Amino acid sequence: MSVLAFASHAPRAAESPGGDDGSIALGPSNAFVTSPTVREITDRALAYLEAGYAVHFSGPAGTGKTTLAFHVAAQLGRPAILLHGDHEFGSSDLIGRESGYRKSRVVDNYISSVVKLEEEGRALWIDNRITTACRLGHSIIYDEFNRSKPEANNPFLSILSEGVLNVPALHGRGEGYVNVHPQFRAIFTSNPAEYAGVYATQDALLDRMVTLRFGHYDRAAEIAITVSKSGLDRDRAARVVDLVRLCRSEGRDPNYPTLRASIAIARVLAARGGEASFRNPVFLWACRDILSPAAPNGKSEGAASSAFVDLLLRRFESAAVNDEAATRSDRRRDLQAPQLEGGT
Repeated sequence: MSVLAFASHAPRAAESPGGDDGSIALGPSNAFVTSPTVREITDRALAYLEAGYAVHFSGPAGTGKTTLAFHVAAQLGRPAILLHGDHEFGSSDLIGRESGYRKSRVVDNYISSVVKLEEEGRALWIDNRITTACRLGHSIIYDEFNRSKPEANNPFLSILSEGVLNVPALHGRGEGYVNVHPQFRAIFTSNPAEYAGVYATQDALLDRMVTLRFGHYDRAAEIAITVSKSGLDRDRAARVVDLVRLCRSEGRDPNYPTLRASIAIARVLAARGGEASFRNPVFLWACRDILSPAAPNGKSEGAASSAFVDLLLRRFESAAVNDEAATRSDRRRDLQAPQLEGGT
């Protein structure tokens, strides 16, 4: 699979009289890198969203879930509100809460000898982002939503199934519920449950969304994204990507290192110059620093981790030399092959 660079975004003027609604306007980006696979996923996601369903992008870190969420949201043509999962979130952090108190007093002294006083007090309600999106029909991009505790996400149960947001704090004042705007849409992203700092999501919420699962990109897409994000030429970027993919297959975790490692090494090469080779000290120490955590014992022994990266580099260099020698041999064989004479 392949994906893209972030869609461009800029602050959007408020659409409600209350002031800035916290939304962002999304648009196309020239840095966008795409492929047939990502176009297919985008079309699938848009089909579900247009049918009124929430979409959930699930996969390992570094697979472009958030980037694709921005891109899909941009296709909807509506303002978007961004949330990041947080273990300290409660429901009030998402839907709003009472904040402050307003008191009014009326003194009626129409007749000088009679004084009439009237006092009224009201708690002030402040909408948070989900309530704003539901009222105005914005799109919600809820990034890594399973880093929030499951109970904090309970408001989405009624939003996604009944099209109603329950606002308990408003009961008794004429507004206990908010009808969800027909153009409201939600896009969720999450990392797998085995990642540190994430919670198991309630089945009831997962049952209300369509989950699209992500894996790492194909080689061609990783090269294209690395070139776009680093400014490095394609040949050197290809060597960086091939090394990172080798490290991913030989290291302690098949999901690590991610494409971010390729981009980081490529940016160092673009800044400092030199070839993507064991003979270039800049490339060597960049690979050691960035790829060492992927070693089988990378969390504990720095020297052993660097040795693992050095071993991969030597294997990588040896394979490149053998490929080059085979190419030269094939060329010589073609030149030495007898030429057939034409005739009638």
